[in-house]
Formats: sequence, C-alpha cells, structure tokens
Amino acid sequence: MQIQTPDWVKHAVFYQIFPDRFAKSKQPRKRLLQNFKWEEWHAIPTLQGYKGGDLWGVMEQLDYLQDIGINAIYFTPIFQSASNHRYHTHDYYQVDPMLGGNPAFKDLLDAAHDRNIKVVLDGVFNHASRGFFFFHDILENGPHSPWVDWFKIEGWPLSAYDGNFPANYAGWDGNRALPEFNHDNPEVREYIMEIAEYWIKFGIDGWRLDVPFEIKTPGFWQEFRDRVKAINPEAYIVGEVWEDAREWLDGTQFDGVMNYLFAAPTIAFAAGDRVDLAQLEGRSYYPYPALLAKEYGDKIQHVLELYPWEIQLTQLNLLASHDTARLLSIAGGDKASVELATLLLLTFPGAPSIYYGDEVGLPGALDPDSRRGFPLEADWEIEVLDYHKQLIALRHKYAALRTGSYQILFAEGPVYVFARILGDEEIVVAVNVATEAANISFEPANLKSSHEKLLYGKGEFVWKGEGETRQLELMLPARSGLILGSDN
Repeated sequence: MQIQTPDWVKHAVFYQIFPDRFAKSKQPRKRLLQNFKWEEWHAIPTLQGYKGGDLWGVMEQLDYLQDIGINAIYFTPIFQSASNHRYHTHDYYQVDPMLGGNPAFKDLLDAAHDRNIKVVLDGVFNHASRGFFFFHDILENGPHSPWVDWFKIEGWPLSAYDGNFPANYAGWDGNRALPEFNHDNPEVREYIMEIAEYWIKFGIDGWRLDVPFEIKTPGFWQEFRDRVKAINPEAYIVGEVWEDAREWLDGTQFDGVMNYLFAAPTIAFAAGDRVDLAQLEGRSYYPYPALLAKEYGDKIQHVLELYPWEIQLTQLNLLASHDTARLLSIAGGDKASVELATLLLLTFPGAPSIYYGDEVGLPGALDPDSRRGFPLEADWEIEVLDYHKQLIALRHKYAALRTGSYQILFAEGPVYVFARILGDEEIVVAVNVATEAANISFEPANLKSSHEKLLYGKGEFVWKGEGETRQLELMLPARSGLILGSDN
C-alpha cells in the first residue's frame, strides 16, 4: 500500500496554543463575562483558575505569529467545558463561550486561512465529562436513560461526585470527572465520526487526537481516517502517542504522532546532566540520562527507522507541550540547552511544533505552571526570539531542511554533525554540547560540494583536500551549534 500524508504538513512550522493563556482580546467583544474577575494574567496559574484568553485575542496576534514564520496552529481543546484546559468536553459542537463561541472561531479560522496559516483542533474522543448532555441524562434518569449504553456503567446509583464511594463507571485514568465512551456502541461511534466530519466541513485543517491508544474498538481509527479524508484528503490526523507508534502509523490511521521519541534523546543530549528530574515526574518520555553524540545518533537513527519516510515527514516534533514542563525549566534554566535543542528540532525531518511562549524564553515547571500566561513584551528574551526566527526562516528557505534525507556525518564525544540532502541542496548542521570548545576533522561522506556559507551560529570551518579525501574541519565554541550551506 502506498502511504499518503498531507503535503502541507511537510512544510509546516506549528505553534501550540493553550487558548486560556495565550492572548486576551484587546477589544471588549465577549458578550458573556465582560466584567468577570479573571485570575491575574501573570500570576502563577492554578489548576482551576481561568485567565480569560480567547480566540479573538489569538486573531489579534496572527501578525506576530506570521512574523515568526508560523504557518500552522495546533489548539488544545476549544469546545465548551468546565475546565481551563477543556479536556472535560460538554458540547463538541460549541466552541466555549469564554473563548468567544463559534463566531469567534469562524472569524479566527478565516483570518488564519487568509494568511495561509492552517488550524488543527484537539479531538478528545476517548472520554467526555459529567456535564456532557448524554452523561448528565444518565445522572438524572439512571438506568432509564436512553443513553445508558453510551458509557461503561458498572452499578447504580452512579457515584459521579461523592469521593466517599468508588466510581461505578469507567473514567479515563480512573478519573470520575472523565466518563469514558463505550466505543463498541455503534451510536457512539457514529456520533464521534459526525463530529469529526462537521468541523472538517467547517474548515479546520486536521485533528490532534487525545489518548487515541485508549480506544481499542477494531477499525475505529481506520473509519475515522476514511471519513475525514473523504471530505479533505489533505486533512492532518496526528495522535498523542508518546512511545513506539507503529501500530497507528501503518498508513491506514494517523499521519503522524506527537514525537516524544525525538524529544527525549534530544533533551538528554542538549541538556545532559542539567536535566531536573523533578520536572519529569510522572512523565513517560525519559529525556535522561545524559547522552553523548554517539548514543544520541543511535537513538535518532532508531527513531528514523521506525516509520516509513512518508510518515516521518509528517511527524509532529516537539520539545515541550502542555503535558510537560517547559524545556527551560527541565534544563534547570540553562538557555544554551534550549537553543541547542531548538536547533536540532528545526533541522529534523517532520513538522516542528513550538509551545507558545518558548520562543520568548517563558519558563514553567510541571502542570499547572507550564501553562502560564504569555509574557508581556518587556519580559521577552529577545535573543531567544531572534534565533527562533532565524532557524524558522532557514527551514522555510531550504527545502532540504524540510524533506531532505538525514545523514549522520560525525558523532563522537560531545560533537554531533549531520546533513540534510535534497538533490543538489545540502545543509550541514553541527552541535557541540561540551562546556569547552571542540576542534574536529572528518571526511563528509556523500556530500557533493563544499559548503562555504555560515548560515547560522558561531564557529569556524575549513575544507581541506580534494575529491574523496576532502575533509571538513570544524572549530566549535563551547555549547554552540552552526549550520553550513550555500547562500542561494
């Protein structure tokens, strides 16, 4: 079977937005809660507090995102919910009124598309919430509810709120606030398929699927893909799978997954023994222990061999998300670790994803701290924003950085060098994670030409010899990286 994935994703740079925390509209557009006393924007967030970000606020920031080079947005859930993160869905057909409702989303979608920015929504289809109409009907009417077979009920009366009694229905991760759907019920299955179709017809460009591995009904995700792609063959379907995802990446289900298998070794290499293990508690992607270049190269090669190349090019690569601490905090505040990891992210096959605020140096420990309000411009780390802009611009300029092959050229000690090659276009990327300068020399196999232009970073380079005996000598400062290529 020939695997087909959306072409636009191969050229995308994603920006992940947690809607309550990115931007609050400067215009008084909310019909509801205009005078609500929101949690203070720049205070450390709480588990249940709302800060009042909305979709009109995002729309007002589209010029900022476009200036960075962003051409795709992934939103964590935007549907009506009784939680600031909105993974407790009340109504899959209504954008939360606190975000501006369906009209605000339509305005935002149109404005984004006018700028050629794609929009991907978070689909939470494994579970709903206690406020979801169908489950609420069961709470009111018990076994007489027509929706009783939509969930996994284990006894009566339901204990939905009283923690003195065990929950007698299945909830995600044992959480009674998140009743799990019974996906074996054809009505449930059809309901979810129709939601997916509705929003694709509305104009969204794809779905990010929350905990899709929990849905074990045979053929469910195959049907989901078929029905979504029948409406828009270029729609992106990306699953939240933290580990080996071959089961879902056979070409009949997802186009990619959130690539924590890339994030983990990249952080372990770039941050090394600076990693604060307390910021990884309960997370399953293990960006530790520290790796040297050879070990990092082995792990990256393994990741690149797991899936077909067409899938590799539409993986959603990331360094942090709403489910993790931010990389700056994971790395104990070491800014060089973040820059080196970002360099590796933006030169890797697949679509890079930047978690809102990382591009201006926003720190954040584990949830809820990793979901802070986007900082004031006066608090931005301008040098961090600058290197994000530079690296994204290079990715857009050189097709080899998007769809070219990935070849490791040198991996010894703290120095890692690789090439991205597409036809005659060749880009060389080198990273030195050591605390002292490194001088290396090697024969760059498979490279056709010399690379005389320093496109990014610091350091010196010299080509020696001719033909097959050519050698590239690199002088890399401590904790630095560079990109070589042709200025065409």
